Amino acid sequence: MTVKKTITALSATVALFAIAGCSEPQPGTVQDEAMRVGRLADSFPAAAEDYFADMDGGYKRASDPGVTLNINEARGRNSWIVWTGGNDRFWDYLSNNSFGAFDLLKIMSSNPRIGFCLNPNDDIKKRFNDQSEASTLSEAECKQSGLKWFTPDRSNRFSWYGLINEPCFEQATGPDEYGLWLDRRKKGCDADPFEDEGKYPGVKIGARGTKASDGTEFPVGSFYGKATGIVGLRLFPNPDFDDAAKKVWNEAIKKNPDAFYTDPDFYSTKKLIRPYRVGMSCGFCHVGPAPTNPPEDPENPAWANLNSNPGAQYFWVDRIFFWNPKDVKSSFIYQLFHTSQPGTLDTSFVSTDSINNPRTMNAIYNVLPRLDAGRKWKEKLSGGELGNKQFGDFPQTQALSDLFQPPNTVLTPRVLKDGSDSVGALGALNRVFLNIGLFSEEWLLHFRPLVGGKDITPIPIATNEKNSSYWVATTRQTPDMALFFIKTAQPDKLADTPYGKANPPDPAKLERGKMVFAENCTRCHSSKQPENLCMLGQPCKAGDIIENTAEYFEWQRKEVKKPDFLTGNFLSTDRRVSIQELGINACSPLATNAIRGNIWDNFSSDTYKDLPGTGQITVYNPVDGTPWSYNMRAGGRGYARPASLISIWSTAPFLQNNTVGPFNPKPSVEGRLESFNESIKQMLWPEMRDKDPLIGDRIPGPSKIFRTTSRSSLKVASGYLPGNIIPNNEWGVWLNRLLPWAFSKEGDLDLGPIPKDTPVNLISNLELISESTHPEDRVAHFKKLAHVVFGLKRTLKSLPKDPTEEQLVAAFKPHVPDLLALSKCPDFIVNKGHYFGSNLVDEDKFALIEFLKTF
Repeated sequence: MTVKKTITALSATVALFAIAGCSEPQPGTVQDEAMRVGRLADSFPAAAEDYFADMDGGYKRASDPGVTLNINEARGRNSWIVWTGGNDRFWDYLSNNSFGAFDLLKIMSSNPRIGFCLNPNDDIKKRFNDQSEASTLSEAECKQSGLKWFTPDRSNRFSWYGLINEPCFEQATGPDEYGLWLDRRKKGCDADPFEDEGKYPGVKIGARGTKASDGTEFPVGSFYGKATGIVGLRLFPNPDFDDAAKKVWNEAIKKNPDAFYTDPDFYSTKKLIRPYRVGMSCGFCHVGPAPTNPPEDPENPAWANLNSNPGAQYFWVDRIFFWNPKDVKSSFIYQLFHTSQPGTLDTSFVSTDSINNPRTMNAIYNVLPRLDAGRKWKEKLSGGELGNKQFGDFPQTQALSDLFQPPNTVLTPRVLKDGSDSVGALGALNRVFLNIGLFSEEWLLHFRPLVGGKDITPIPIATNEKNSSYWVATTRQTPDMALFFIKTAQPDKLADTPYGKANPPDPAKLERGKMVFAENCTRCHSSKQPENLCMLGQPCKAGDIIENTAEYFEWQRKEVKKPDFLTGNFLSTDRRVSIQELGINACSPLATNAIRGNIWDNFSSDTYKDLPGTGQITVYNPVDGTPWSYNMRAGGRGYARPASLISIWSTAPFLQNNTVGPFNPKPSVEGRLESFNESIKQMLWPEMRDKDPLIGDRIPGPSKIFRTTSRSSLKVASGYLPGNIIPNNEWGVWLNRLLPWAFSKEGDLDLGPIPKDTPVNLISNLELISESTHPEDRVAHFKKLAHVVFGLKRTLKSLPKDPTEEQLVAAFKPHVPDLLALSKCPDFIVNKGHYFGSNLVDEDKFALIEFLKTF
């Protein structure tokens, strides 16, 4: 979903020529929809029904009532899975402002008209770039050619999208009154209690609750929306869908019942008003198949086969956020999405930081031990950071109140992979809701969504408290979420599965593996550390155990031998480790959303913001392999927190971006183990990792680079263009005359061609605005940017019609140094780093693997 940050050419064009809309409200002056109609936070009580009782190991707990959820924990799970906090407004906005790429109403549909052509030998589970050119054929052409027409629908939703089908639903066999093919609840299934409009009345705003001209009433619905058949997505009546919008919609589907799916003149417009808005809960990106009790058929799970905490490990971003499977190869937007490996997502795709940075969706395990381990880390807060809620603010979490020490110190784990979420666990949870669209009325005023090219300003917690009922209601619900995870997010042990019971570990290997782990891994991957530990670089006193000394390793060897070593062990320290020590790709540590003055300023500590720079790293020219030094910027950047190894047998592939090891689409125990066995070998034997086919031999070690898989262009339908650059607009006409090569005859923006095998991040990571606050620096930076972008475009447009790949590559190559000089993250190798343990003898490596399987 990194569309925005990387649509560089468009971003630069907008930045150069866009005139800021005078009608846009100022930050801090808007209210959310609930507050605008007088609905305060008290009117959004968290639901207490334990509707999801079979989830999260509930099938095991049925015989032990002592471990069932109490009312607070049940409320916490409900908030995680069905509470969307009014973000249906945001996802509706994104459908109309993502250049036609994204539309959740289409993704959740089973309309047979959404499909593409496959050769008979193609596997539908393969990625788009593995398909034949036949995928561009129409349905009729496909069938005439004797090929196979494939339609993504409920029957293959998990294998194709990696989304979780909600139990008790079935596939639509026809359209509803609006021509939409949406899942339907099976007869005989219990009703969803959260759909009860009387108990959980929705926000009556706009058309909701009003009379239509035909005498019917536009529904208000529940504030939880309706279940959609996909876990984590909820359906709400669109308050903008009034008589006029309904007339437009009905006229379109009267002419063509499939207009919403097949007629781009109808659906490719920012002005389209859909009958429904789709809201997204945290569960969309975090609920997954239970590692120890997976469904026999992943397309038809029972609630007992699902867990709330492992993360969406099978989530295909390029398929979910690029709904139209035709012509994917020629779209740079698709090429950008395609850099996200299954189970990864760039969480800054909307509030773009001009760094393409897909990362795994965090698994949540051993929350209480993690909070205990966080007591080692004192984070200082000031200003808006102090507005974050702490456990002591709520009666149900008073036992954790000591994690905040007045007036400004919080003892806390670091949540995001760069260690930036550092204001306390509740602040981290609350920020997630903003990031998926809560209070989008305010949030979207602090940056230019998707394309960037505008100064980003912090979204203040004080503004949220004042102007958003949904925000206040959410902050009251997150303590219960924490309690829910403390109860349920326990390790998934291989030993608890039939496979594990039938294949116990070799005792001798296991004992040897424990010693290897103690001597090579515990510094970062065990939350059990000496009470008198003195870390390297810190002042030590008499009696301290100094890290990485003989005394330290002896302590760890004794600890690992204890029978309860894994009990209550978070298997990480959450310490911040420099990029130089880890050697991993630098784009995650270079993320800027949480640095001082950026969008998440209020959700990162002063301690994080004041971190010193880590120095230089070596990066490589992605075209010729030439090494050069890059100086890591300071202000919080340059660090990563070690991942937890809990249930590592079930979480492969590895590294922060899932680039080490093969993806296995089967969530079975055997499927997970196949991926683990191959992935852990690549971790411990780095020479087995992927090499870049173009420059691999010129770069030491792993060298996988995300490159475009075919010639591509950034094509944006005129209906999705910002109003001030549409060709028939006064400014658009002027721009069209100045840059005629940028537009097609139809008025669509057409930026390309971009040659095959171009590093995607060479374009996506261009720094659109200088970080300097000095006007002269910003002007100088912008001149360089304009020179590079338009110079490249002029070169490409000077080529003959239908140039060869050789001509395109030759034309592109001279511009690479200038593109690198303006890159916000010029590190292109995604599967390098974390070589710890690679120097061990093979017997020790295999013994370590045996021990890791017991986590």
